[in-house]
Amino acid sequence: MALAAGVSEATVFNYFASKEDLFFERLDRYGLDLVDAVAARPAGESALAAFRRLLLGSGGLLGQAADDPRARDRLRTVNRVIADSPALRAREELSYIGTADALAARLPGDPLQARVVAHSLVAVQRSLVQHVRARLLGGAALSGGSSSGAAAGDLASDVAAKGEKAFALLERGLGDYGIAA
Repeated sequence: MALAAGVSEATVFNYFASKEDLFFERLDRYGLDLVDAVAARPAGESALAAFRRLLLGSGGLLGQAADDPRARDRLRTVNRVIADSPALRAREELSYIGTADALAARLPGDPLQARVVAHSLVAVQRSLVQHVRARLLGGAALSGGSSSGAAAGDLASDVAAKGEKAFALLERGLGDYGIAA
């Protein structure tokens, strides 16, 4: 990447502590965007609604990959590299934890409740990313869905529908989820 940017590796690492940090700079920045969306939500809007709005809105989770075949191919390649690298998967988890911690710090009320809420919201993001990865790489999706050959619109609508269901579950609360028969 340094060569492509016309700079030395040393210059790149003045800005990024590791290759993994460089790889996840966009995810980290998007996490901060999610935190900012919640912090700047209008009066009367819940943290969940603000997080949902950005995550599932245009330019959200799938961004331009939903409409651009080249962007979708890049997304598939990036997800294959992540799936094949324990170090990148570990760094990805650190990004989610960082987002949740930053979000919790911006939420009102009891710190433990704020952490539960923040980690629950980020769990939706994380689960949808894993679902997209499974779809892009042709693996079994978390709960059905088609293979990587699916049309972009199908993937985007599938992710939106699953995201809405996940957020609805959080809105209702978990009290009646998974009651044993």
